Amino acid sequence: MATAAAVLAAIAALGVAWFAGIRRLVARATAIARATIVAPEKHTTMDERGAVRSVQAADISLPAEALERLWTPMHLERLARTYWRYLTRWTLGLIRVKYDEDERAVVFLTRPFVLLRFRAPEYEMDSRRGRVRWRIASGLLVSRAAQGGGDGYLQIEVSRCDPVDERTARVHIEVEVANFYPALASAVARWFYVATQSRIHVVVTHGFLRSLARLDLAESVVGRYNTQDGLPEPPRPEPTSPEHTPA
Repeated sequence: MATAAAVLAAIAALGVAWFAGIRRLVARATAIARATIVAPEKHTTMDERGAVRSVQAADISLPAEALERLWTPMHLERLARTYWRYLTRWTLGLIRVKYDEDERAVVFLTRPFVLLRFRAPEYEMDSRRGRVRWRIASGLLVSRAAQGGGDGYLQIEVSRCDPVDERTARVHIEVEVANFYPALASAVARWFYVATQSRIHVVVTHGFLRSLARLDLAESVVGRYNTQDGLPEPPRPEPTSPEHTPA
């Protein structure tokens, strides 16, 4: 019950920041590119074991020279950092990311209120696709049964698409959560998870994707790829499990 109470408190705090966060972010810098949300209709599903998969996506049209400049490991790392920066800004600083050598902790204000703990990010990139993946380790938002031993992850993947015209390039960006076992669904009820945490995640992620139209990528806290050019190539996309049903 203590875990469920902590989760509920965090969800309530996010609700307080909802309107103020949206107003603050909408008023920010002018867009350089154009972002169009193209997420699938069944963007969030849950399988019979209670594992959630959620995918939000957007097509970004931007100047061709800007894409060439940004298509580097350093900027992939900055894209990852931009996601966490957006989350912190959207929640008016209530949700923050703490960096350690081998993990990232998403906390409510500070430790020990760790909502999600991830292992260090894994980066892969080639001439057509780039991907960063954080494997879920534990946290208040993770079901007790999945703590430490699950195969869940959060992932951002960007893929080059056919150009719009000679001067305008286009990329497809997906933010995916997979094999995530939410504590709210097991400790409270599935419908409550769908109405709160799941809905907030979708709203925040769509806002993040739209914000990329400004091409304002945050400088990485770690800076692992500031001077490194090469990364492992990403594997082919994994097929979607047919056993998932809408959450």
